[in-house]
Amino acid sequence: MVTKKTDDVEAVENLGKARDAIVSELRKAIVGMDDVIDEMMIAIFARGHCLLVGVPGLAKTLLVSSLAETMSMSFKRIQFTPDLMPSDITGTELLQEDPETHERRFKFQKGPVFTNLLLADEINRTPPKTQAALLEAMQEKRISSGGEDFELDEPFFVLATQNPIEQEGTYPLPEAQLDRFLFNIMVKYPTKSEELDIVRSVTNDEEPQLKEVVDGPTILEFQHLVRRIPVADHVFEYATALARATRPDEPGAPEFVRKLISWGAGPRASLNLILAGKARAALRGRCHVSTDDVREVCLPILRHRIIPNFAARSEGMTSDSLVEKLLEEIPAGEDLYTEQVN
Repeated sequence: MVTKKTDDVEAVENLGKARDAIVSELRKAIVGMDDVIDEMMIAIFARGHCLLVGVPGLAKTLLVSSLAETMSMSFKRIQFTPDLMPSDITGTELLQEDPETHERRFKFQKGPVFTNLLLADEINRTPPKTQAALLEAMQEKRISSGGEDFELDEPFFVLATQNPIEQEGTYPLPEAQLDRFLFNIMVKYPTKSEELDIVRSVTNDEEPQLKEVVDGPTILEFQHLVRRIPVADHVFEYATALARATRPDEPGAPEFVRKLISWGAGPRASLNLILAGKARAALRGRCHVSTDDVREVCLPILRHRIIPNFAARSEGMTSDSLVEKLLEEIPAGEDLYTEQVN
């Protein structure tokens, strides 16, 4: 008799194979960026959104469009500018006349947010009202217009980018809105060998042909599968301990947290550590989540959820270095958390 558990084990193996196939296809168009690709795929199968921070020219748009192609998802890109309006993202009401009755009525014209994979380029260059319209769509997965709700296409994934260099004339996202993103991914410069490969591949006359590996319904099935991955109690305890240890007023918080952090991560960080850990384990063909999975996703989850204070900045400490120090301070032993639970 085939049980649900047996089916899930086989499905996890298929997800691991699909991941390898997707990465293999992306390698035809993308050089390097292993961590970025891995974290983006974790976010997609954990039903989260990503904020990418990197200088222009690092192939972020090419990566997203290539990922959409290999996963058979529709893709749209919005260049955020200071004059962009919320209706430019969500859609607008247009007055149309019925050719038979000549009756005029408003009809909703869907905006670019109605897609599977949306690239919000330089999200910090548009005013807060427009930012809020996109973030509301990300959270609610629907658009309201004229008293009617319009459901967004599933799967739905937003990849927003920010330029870390130019900050003049920008509108930084408030912390409450940053918290809506599962990952904050840092896109770094390529290595010397990677850059040589990029120059060789881009300057020739060959156009890479990418194959579709999965489709929308399959992605949705894998997303449900990720939610069913079991998690041991000590992993729950470890993820919660990491998030709570970032809060300066929390009893038992490390001394450096009290001295160097103004505000720590909220409960959404604990949730995301577990969800991303599940997705990471499943993408590697495993049916269980380890503390190592949680540790590996900790940095992109916490770096935009903790706020270093003036003392930290004066010592040259960043949110990344504080998270790395936190991982050294908080133990991940199974026995420790098992004893606490018992």
